[in-house]
Amino acid sequence: MLRIAIVDDHNIVRAGFREMLAEESDLQIAFEAASGEAALAALRETPCDVMLLDLALPGQSGVDVLHAVRQRYEDLRVVVLTGFPEERYAVALIRQGADGYLCKDCEAEELIRAIRTVAQGRRYVSARAAGLLADELAGDGTAAPHEQLSPRELQVFQRLARGESVSEIATALTLSVKTVSTYRTRLLDKLGVDSNAELAAYAIRHGVMVE
Repeated sequence: MLRIAIVDDHNIVRAGFREMLAEESDLQIAFEAASGEAALAALRETPCDVMLLDLALPGQSGVDVLHAVRQRYEDLRVVVLTGFPEERYAVALIRQGADGYLCKDCEAEELIRAIRTVAQGRRYVSARAAGLLADELAGDGTAAPHEQLSPRELQVFQRLARGESVSEIATALTLSVKTVSTYRTRLLDKLGVDSNAELAAYAIRHGVMVE
């Protein structure tokens, strides 16, 4: 029996995924969570095998949760299941430890196939995401700068783009203000921008703003 966690802040979305999985005798819902904080708290009490993880969560984002899971629960498989198309995040998140990446408009059969695939220790991506990964491996030079960020850089990038201050980010991620400032300087350089406003504009232009 595979134990599944559903992490999404919309009740109707969780209900839809729950319905998709209900008829599968080998799948069981371990828990549901509407925020990143709730998901990480539930993991401390309730083990699971596969997490279906949205990116746009209140408080700690899906990127934050993925980063924490990879540090603390190495055997837990994570399928990012989001409304963002593959071009925006798939390559970056697979590189940063996601075991799968699907858009929410996928068919039930594909979702179930993805769960069973990652539970076996393999990666699962859509055909489109697979093409993007192949392009990156071929070194065709099309990868956007944000796709090359480290997991921590991506966390700081998203929070800066949302307008959070350096001190707010330091508190949220349990880092020093100096460390966050260093990440900010590095991000401005890597993304080729000169200010937080330009960084936010970059996020909007590339469709990687997570509210």
